[in-house]
Amino acid sequence: MIRNSFILLERISELSEKKIWQQGIHDWNSFISSDSVKGISPVRKRYYDNKLSEAKKHLLDQDSKYFSGVLPVSEMWRLYDTFSDDCVFLDIETTGYYGDITVLGMYDGRDTMTLVKHRNLTKENVKDILKRYKMIVTFNGLSFDVPVINRYFDGVVPSVPHLDLRFPLKKLGFTGGLKQIEESVGIKRSAATTGLRGEDAIHLWQEYMSTGDADALDLLVEYNTEDVLNLKPLANFVFSSMKRRLSENFR
Repeated sequence: MIRNSFILLERISELSEKKIWQQGIHDWNSFISSDSVKGISPVRKRYYDNKLSEAKKHLLDQDSKYFSGVLPVSEMWRLYDTFSDDCVFLDIETTGYYGDITVLGMYDGRDTMTLVKHRNLTKENVKDILKRYKMIVTFNGLSFDVPVINRYFDGVVPSVPHLDLRFPLKKLGFTGGLKQIEESVGIKRSAATTGLRGEDAIHLWQEYMSTGDADALDLLVEYNTEDVLNLKPLANFVFSSMKRRLSENFR
């Protein structure tokens, strides 16, 4: 989808992009090879040609960081099909809103990685895992998870594209929390975690710390693991829905 996108260019809005597509110019190559583009001056067309050629080079090099600087935050979903094999789904549990991190869960579509406070939750471990990936996927992570992690571990999150699913889901008409949206799109949870919410995660940690109840910690980890596992089908849903929504503008 990123190769069909012109919104990464300066002064190109969603409406401007739609007008480009409606001229039959559907990707970077067709833009560059066109003698002219209606609504864009020859001087600006040459400038855009250079910027798109630059974007092509960075894409060929799999340099995802370049796109985090040129794509609007709400449009990061357009990179998902390109970097889906190199992305990490991430979610944290805390002692309270912007409190200490108790569990940090990550999933790359193959392996689940769980870091727990007082065990293996260290800056070195977080940094070592995150540096492997070219994209981060969260739900509400731009407002919550990433600022908390960066505060807790002194800016450890790399500056790769961050797909916060909350933004495209809002465009698709979905509001509310992650669990509510999961239910709306048919994503199921286990019997053990169905009905649990963020405040329950706080209580489970408190119970574990005060009593040493291993079952409470196990349930908290299971809850967090489902959070990150469910982000992948949700991201797939978002990408296919948003792509279908934009494809209507090609005509």
